[in-house]
Amino acid sequence: MSYRPYQHIERRKSRQIRVGKVLVGGDAPISVQTMTNTLTSDAEATIAQIRLAEIAGVDIVRVSCPDEDSTTALAEIVREVNVPIVADIHFHYRRAIEAAKAGAACLRINPGNIGSAERVKEVVKAAKDYGCSIRIGVNAGSLEKHLLEKYGEPNPDALVESALWHADHLLQNDFNEFKISVKASDVFLAVAAYQQLADACDHPLHIGITEAGGKRTGTVKSSIGLGSLLWAGIGDTMRVSLSAEPAEEVSVGWDILKSLHLRHRGVKIISCPSCARQGFDVIRTVEKLEERLAHVVQPISLSIIGCVVNGPGEALMTDIGLTGGGAGRHMVYSAGKQDHQTDTDAMVNHLVGLVEARAAVLQAEADAQKAAEEAQKRATLAAE
Repeated sequence: MSYRPYQHIERRKSRQIRVGKVLVGGDAPISVQTMTNTLTSDAEATIAQIRLAEIAGVDIVRVSCPDEDSTTALAEIVREVNVPIVADIHFHYRRAIEAAKAGAACLRINPGNIGSAERVKEVVKAAKDYGCSIRIGVNAGSLEKHLLEKYGEPNPDALVESALWHADHLLQNDFNEFKISVKASDVFLAVAAYQQLADACDHPLHIGITEAGGKRTGTVKSSIGLGSLLWAGIGDTMRVSLSAEPAEEVSVGWDILKSLHLRHRGVKIISCPSCARQGFDVIRTVEKLEERLAHVVQPISLSIIGCVVNGPGEALMTDIGLTGGGAGRHMVYSAGKQDHQTDTDAMVNHLVGLVEARAAVLQAEADAQKAAEEAQKRATLAAE
């Protein structure tokens, strides 16, 4: 069952670049990014962390490359994972060149901090030679000295001027394959800077509220800041910056996008906060279902409502629904209609089975459509 949102978000028009196999900007889906916190020189640990992020649905992963050991390990990391890797570089232009040679899909640099114009030219040449894009990463906590002297403190004007100053270094070298971020830990500062930058250029924007905090507080701040930007159509790729594991950042990022109907992946659970009317333990049931259904990637909506006050209405808008009833018997809905009952003890296993069955049908349909499209392409080529 598809749900049509009341409001359609019209995204800002930006030019499109490529980060490995992922398109960023233009009409491409908003991509979800995270960053590893292992030592990049420890390829095994870094690969393991990236694979967990892949399971969570990450599109792009950034790794820090502060030294030659890290860029040496990068080649193995790139080879062993299934998502594009962004090499995070600060100041050392040779690390950027090494990362490009090692297979990084993107270099996160601030060209103005790389060094002389000749060094910037060398980095851009490496990016062109090895098919890398670049992300200009401006941060309120590390603004250039001349801008702090000019503005007195980090503010939107300073962040945007820094971003465009760095961008000019790339444009002077005839390089347009870059995206820009202007992050700050303060929600108001970050949102204002991104709004101003969105009006000032057509480059794709990587959005984020940097140093947002731990899992709970960081999720709240990121949801407010990123949600405001995305609702306004601003943002082509995003990272939720949490003091938590990278896979958790990815999950929160997807939840933000799903809430705004910008992307759909996995099971979307609509559940009530529970009250004395509940016919079963809603809180514990939802906890179990979230854990048991985390592996499902197909977009499926599931409503879990404790009583009949709102249960039937929510079930009308979900693929599968459950409404609490009396005597331990609860109504199961399919495509918005009453279908059958289940009891409390069997409820979780039963719902998991229904969702997995629905996911299998959706996957089969997707596979059939892909096969048909490929057959059509072959037929077209043969006819030519």
